[in-house]
Amino acid sequence: MPVAPRTRDVMLREAARLFAERGFRGTSVGDIGAACGISGPAVYKHFPNKDAILSRLLVDISEQLVDGGRSVVQGTPDPEQALTALVDFHADFALAEPDVIRVQDRDLASLPDADRAVVRRLQRSYVEAWTDVLCRLEPDLGAEVARVRAHAVFGLLNSTPHSARGRAVARRQLTAMALRALRSPPDR
Repeated sequence: MPVAPRTRDVMLREAARLFAERGFRGTSVGDIGAACGISGPAVYKHFPNKDAILSRLLVDISEQLVDGGRSVVQGTPDPEQALTALVDFHADFALAEPDVIRVQDRDLASLPDADRAVVRRLQRSYVEAWTDVLCRLEPDLGAEVARVRAHAVFGLLNSTPHSARGRAVARRQLTAMALRALRSPPDR
C-alpha cells in the first residue's frame, strides 16, 4: 500500500503553487488549507504562520540545491564531467520546480530578514560549487568571470519553467545552451 504524502509536504507543494499563481501576499492561510483539503486553522498545526511556510519552502529548496551541487561535484572529480553533471542537475531542478522558481523570483524579499540571509548564504554556496568547477576547468578564467557565467546560466535554466511545455525538448536545448555559455571563449 503506498504511503500518503505527509500533510506538511502537501502544504508546501500547494503553497508553492498558490504563491506562484497569486503571489505570497495574494495567498491566505485559508487558501493553502483549502488547497490541501483542510481548514485554514488546521494549517497552524504545522506552521505558526504564512511567513514560516514561505521560509520553509525557500530554505528547503536552497538546501537541496547546495546539497545536490556538492554531491555532484564530490562524485565527479573530472571538471568537464562535473560541469555537465551540474548543468544536468540544475536543468532537472528547473523543469521539476517551476513554481518554486517563480516564488523565489517574486517573493524572496517577503522572507523575514534572518531567513532571507540563510537563503542568500545557501545561494552563494551553490554558486561557489559552480565557480570552483569552472575555475578548475579553465584556470585562467578567474572566479569573478566564473560567477558571472554561473549566474547567467541559472537565469537561462530558471527562465524556462515560465514558458517550456515539452520537457524533453526543453531539457536538451537548455543543457546544450548552458554548456556553450559556460565554455564560451573569454571576452577580449
